[in-house]
Amino acid sequence: MSLEKVREYLKKYNRDKDIIELSQSSATVALAAEALGVDAARIAKTLSFKTPDGAILVVTAGDARINNKKFKEVFGLKAKMLSPDEVIEFTGHVIGGVCPFAVENKNVKIYLDISLKRFDTVYPACGSGNSAIELTCEELQELSCAADWVDVC
Repeated sequence: MSLEKVREYLKKYNRDKDIIELSQSSATVALAAEALGVDAARIAKTLSFKTPDGAILVVTAGDARINNKKFKEVFGLKAKMLSPDEVIEFTGHVIGGVCPFAVENKNVKIYLDISLKRFDTVYPACGSGNSAIELTCEELQELSCAADWVDVC
């Protein structure tokens, strides 16, 4: 199970006990915001895109949308989302629980969008459709092993 993989991964950082397991779904930004009682913009959604040799994960604020022109300027390719099967293949997580943690595929690079920086803390998923963790942007960068901050929204 993906949640258990993330729990094991976060244990290295002594953050496994900080995972919030919800009794209701948090599989979409709106559901996560409702379940956590926070503004939807503070949900750190992880979007997955194809590259010629793998995938890119971009973590953005819940209210942000990918700007195709900016995406192409930053990554040099058109923003093309992964299929549900490809999401599992590349991230090990199912849609609704995709997160930047415990991604073991070496052909996946993780980036954080600057749309997150306006918040003290954000809530990324933790590998399941009913989990999250509250992190500062600095903690998110460290725990996700993100390659860089980008401006693609």
